[in-house]
Amino acid sequence: MATETSDSPSHLSVQAEPGPGDLSATLRELAWVIHRSAPERAGGPIPTTEIALLKQVIDAPGSTVGELASAIGLRQPNASAALRTLEARGFVRRTKSDEDRRVTLLMPTPEGIAEHEVVSEGWGEPVLEAIAALDPQHRAALDAAFPVLQQLQQHLKSRLRTTA
Repeated sequence: MATETSDSPSHLSVQAEPGPGDLSATLRELAWVIHRSAPERAGGPIPTTEIALLKQVIDAPGSTVGELASAIGLRQPNASAALRTLEARGFVRRTKSDEDRRVTLLMPTPEGIAEHEVVSEGWGEPVLEAIAALDPQHRAALDAAFPVLQQLQQHLKSRLRTTA
């Protein structure tokens, strides 16, 4: 268990049992609330794993299954199964590498890009509404914290790649 220093605010402390003021617990709860606000789609809800893989294919077109799995911290068989579903839905397509015909690369389709945009908007709207409901001082504090949150996200994403 980490100890709190005198210059460390209590909400930034690391505790074995997170308390209600613990930043990591608050971020985890925030992520869960955002996750639960995932929009329902006409073809049924899209599992979070598939949404994450679709986003990764869009962000890094031409990746292999192994590269995609590593990027989001999945085991390769789980990524393969989710990608088969995305392919069946018409959201991604497979193509052979020009350099090595044995290598299969994944590319987003226009339908996949459109689906990702709808899902992103559906998840983003409640977050933007909640931010707009904050008082101006809290919105300014959130804006100021944005670079730190981006760095935290990158650090956590890099940990995913090393543990997959």
